[in-house]
Order: sequence, then C-alpha cells, then structure tokens
Amino acid sequence: MPTTDFKLPGLGENITSGVVTKIMVKVGDTVKKDQMVIELETDKAVLEVPSPMEGVIKEILLKVGQSAKVGQVVMRLEEGATTTATPPTVATPQKPKEEEKKETPSAPPASLKTEIPTQTAPVEKEFPLPDYEPSLAKDVPAAPSVRRFAREIGIEISQVPGSGPKSRISIDDVKAFAKAINTGATGRPSSDSHVLQPPLPDFTKWGGVERQAMSMVRKKTAEHLSLAWSMIPHVTQFDKADVTELEKLRKRFAKKAESKGGKLTITAFLLKVLAGALKVFPQFNASVDMPRNEIIYKKYFHIGVAVDTDRGLIVPVIRDVDKKGIFDLAVELAQMAEKARNRKTTIEEMQGSSFTLTNLGGVGGTAFTPIINWPDVAILGVSRANLEPIYIEGQLVPRLLLPLSLSYDHRLIDGADGARFLRWVSEAIQQPLLIELEG
Repeated sequence: MPTTDFKLPGLGENITSGVVTKIMVKVGDTVKKDQMVIELETDKAVLEVPSPMEGVIKEILLKVGQSAKVGQVVMRLEEGATTTATPPTVATPQKPKEEEKKETPSAPPASLKTEIPTQTAPVEKEFPLPDYEPSLAKDVPAAPSVRRFAREIGIEISQVPGSGPKSRISIDDVKAFAKAINTGATGRPSSDSHVLQPPLPDFTKWGGVERQAMSMVRKKTAEHLSLAWSMIPHVTQFDKADVTELEKLRKRFAKKAESKGGKLTITAFLLKVLAGALKVFPQFNASVDMPRNEIIYKKYFHIGVAVDTDRGLIVPVIRDVDKKGIFDLAVELAQMAEKARNRKTTIEEMQGSSFTLTNLGGVGGTAFTPIINWPDVAILGVSRANLEPIYIEGQLVPRLLLPLSLSYDHRLIDGADGARFLRWVSEAIQQPLLIELEG
C-alpha cells in the first residue's frame, strides 16, 4: 500500500499555525476518514483536525506543545484499499479572531418598560510587523550610532528592514519603521507592542529565574490588550446600584431558571439592562475608524462576556441580547461558560461584540478599571455586592449595593455621557420587576 503525507489543512481564513495540545492516535493505529486525530490551539479556540483518509498511522511528526503550520506534514499514513485522499476540512470551520501581526478592542426600550430619564519623515513604506525576538547586536548590519538611536526611541533594531547595501540599516530606516509602528503604514497601528519595549535587564544577576513560553491564549490576550490600552484613551466611571430587590427576584426565580438548564445570576439581568442602555446611548454601541475619521454605529446588540478559565481570559459573545429573555440568557450563559472552560469555544463565537461585560463579583473586590475590548468603545466591570447602610426617608437601612465600573473611549464618549449611561443602568437595575424575564 502507498504511504501518503498528511499535511495540516487550512484552519480558517488567515490562520497559519497552531499549537498541538493533543495527539489522539499512535503509530500503528488504524483510522477512518474524518476521524479526529490532532487537537490544535489557535488564538483562543481549540480545533480538532480529522484524518483525510482511511489507513494505518505509519509515522507521527509532531509532539504535544509543538507549533504546526498549515501545509506542514504532520503524519504519514498507509492508505487503505478503498480510500480517496480528499482534502480534509477542520471539524468546526471558523473565521479567525484577528490576522497575524494585526491589531490583533431618554426612555428605555419597550423590553425594559421603564420610565427612567433619560518630525519630517522619510519616504513612507509598508513594513511587516514581526513578533519580537531579542537580537544579537553583532548580527545586525547597523552602525553603533544607529543602534543607539534605535534604543533611545524604543525600537528593536533587529526588526528594522535595511535599505542600504546588504540590507544595512540607516537612521532614516529606523525613523521610517518607527512611524510605521506608531501610525501604521497600512493606516492602522501595530498590535506588536513588544517592538516598543526596551530590552529587559539580566535578572539572573540577582537570583534564580525560570522562563516559560506564553500559551497561545496568553500571547493573544497580551497583544490584544496592549493594542487596546495603547490606542484607546480610557476613562473609567464608577457608580453603585441598589440590587436589594433584584436579589430577591433572582432568588425567587432561580429554580425556574435551573429547570430550563441555566443558572440565574446577576449577569443575565445585567445583559438585558445593557441591551436597553445601548439603544438609548448608541455611541456606546459603536466603533471608531480613525483612518477614515468615521464612527460606525451598530444596529445589533451582541455583548461579550469575559470568562475566567485555566488558560486565561476568554470572551465569548452573546448575540441579539435585546431579543432574548432573562431565562434564555441564563441558559446561554451557562452553556457558553462550560464551552469556554472545556476549550470548545470557536473563534467565530468570540467575534462580533458591540459591548463587553466582565464580572469579578465571584472573586471579590470593590472596584477596578477594566480595559476596553477593542474594537468596542466601552466595557462594564462588576464587583461584589455588599450590604451598606443607606438613608431612606430619614432612616438608615441596610441595602445591597453593586459596584459598577464603566471604562469608555474618550475619543467618542464624553464624561457626562459616561455618567449618564452608568446612572441609567443603575436605575434600571433598581427596578427589577420592569425587566422582561421571558423572551
């Protein structure tokens, strides 16, 4: 029987590689066509890759933890007599979260039924923006003065394409590269924040150290948040919402939600309220396109919900929140969290948000400043609710107050609007009976 190379198939548009997290077969195993044989982690999703044919595994060319590129031979199989080597497809075809090297971010609606008021640069050229790798100075074709200039402005010299003989790097090359990094030769900023990081000191001079490679999730999270922090002028607004009555309502209907397969948490109520608030304040349901000097207002209400997993932060998206009831949202939240913790969230399920919600109430704390999930323009952070004494009609009474932290993009949203948005949300939460439970 002929032996056939099994090459890693396409994993999705613009996704070129992944890290092997599991090999499901061993040499000598007989596999069927479309049987899952490899598990790969790419960005924040885990994909299972099927065998393209029926046959016997003769050689496995990968190990767990190794990176594999699309088109790379990962196994060799001895084909069965009746097989045809059709190109394989990934079990769950998906779109990527982001291109490699790309940046990597009134009255309430009827569904809430409330009455709440409402220097000269050289010739520009495009540069690839590669991942950061510390350079060895002797290998870089640049004069000491050029290297010193690069260090002074925070550029890693090994990343700069040289325009001189044998790719020798000049100061003009460094300036042009810096401009490409800061403004984007293609009209966008770079997501490669590491290029601007000065070299680290030698920590071994002071004691023992251990280096560990970042996981794919941690690497992408670091890149994405560095991009968001560096390009978005953040402002954070704080407030508290009285959720005393909401907590009573949550306990009252908790068993009904469980019977439907969900868990009734305050997150479900917040999602519904946020969908209403985004309709009243459309600038929070938008994105900023600076190269075109335009604001993109979204007509859909898809809210990303941060999930804490053993691999890092995952932000799946609940779609069409405005069209779903509290119980539907509770069920979907439970299913979404389970998929995230079991590494089953697809890339497509983490795309398309128009706003983000992150709840640290289960961990603790009184407030925090969440970083906007670009290209969103706002994110709501929730901390743990606590009993506090409040004056009501001249008397101190204990009330359950929920700390809220709203971070927003100051290029689009003014401080007064940030305060109004958060107050609207707080007042809506305080009228839980007016929130629609059913879809």
